[in-house]
Amino acid sequence: MTGATDPPDPIRLGVLHDFPQPDGGKYFESGLRLGLETREERLDREIELITRHERGLPGGTAHAVQRGFRELAVEGCLAVIGPSISDNGILIRDLADRERIPCINYTGGAITRSKWMFHYQVGSLEEEPAVLARHLRERGLTTVAVAHDDTPVGDNYRDWLLLAAATAGIDVVGQAAVSPMAEDVTEPVRRLISSQPQALCYLGLGVAARAVALAVQSLGWEGPVVANSALMFGYGRPDWREGWEGWSYCDLIGDDNRERQYLSQRSRALAGGPIGVAAYDIGRLLGEGLVRAANLSRPGLQEGLERVKRLPAAGGAAGTLMGFGAWDHAALKGEFLVLRGWRDGRSVEVTS
Repeated sequence: MTGATDPPDPIRLGVLHDFPQPDGGKYFESGLRLGLETREERLDREIELITRHERGLPGGTAHAVQRGFRELAVEGCLAVIGPSISDNGILIRDLADRERIPCINYTGGAITRSKWMFHYQVGSLEEEPAVLARHLRERGLTTVAVAHDDTPVGDNYRDWLLLAAATAGIDVVGQAAVSPMAEDVTEPVRRLISSQPQALCYLGLGVAARAVALAVQSLGWEGPVVANSALMFGYGRPDWREGWEGWSYCDLIGDDNRERQYLSQRSRALAGGPIGVAAYDIGRLLGEGLVRAANLSRPGLQEGLERVKRLPAAGGAAGTLMGFGAWDHAALKGEFLVLRGWRDGRSVEVTS
């Protein structure tokens, strides 16, 4: 039996990791906590993070990521953060709606959004192709061949690139679907090069981007290569950067973003990469949602998140804002996609 002087029970928030975390998730969770701290003083109780580590799609199974979500629901989590891969976000979207649990995923897919699923856009299946097509056109490159993951993520990227290319006056002269876990894609890339494009493009999750880079090198292709946000893998895999030397890609990091500069004063490690920035912003969104909630229930938090408006984002270019609405579950507003490239082992902003 509890007494009137007993401390209140903590707010439980679930963290669903849908692929193996080298550090056990500590980096991402430290960003969440730092973001939550900005509003935690306005709450009457502590916040407890409950984590589940599952190997979801494409390398794992749908069952694993669904099991992890259900366990967090049973644990009494008020909300769930994750997943990070669009394939898994689609699965959890439907579970979130069924269980009526507010979630914030950090995938690239607008198709993951729903009544109960909010979305912090670490990339965009729909908008990145438009950024890349415009970049190619501004460089005077009017033909491109595309390698894309043979997954729903890769297929969506490809479809949106075809639309963006048509608008920009760019011909897609070759396409090749490759396994998202491929280690050797020499033959598909050889066929793409044989179509004599002025540029190559990779679209997908990112593991196969390493294989594309190795194929490009072995075949002696010296033309320009562009890619989606998959090349953000380079922050965690320095050994992959050399293969992407000179490539341009979409990122979440803006050098002139003042909110990110403020974050850097608190944690250079978090501010130094898109996942750290995303974790910090998601924590801030949840903190704002909690203080705006009419009560600390799942429906209360769902409505509280929809009341978050025009919060300066650490992700994106200067002036990017974030918030939600009744029919708007996309967090980032404005120029949240930043064109960057790997140059001498460093990610730098790119201008056409």
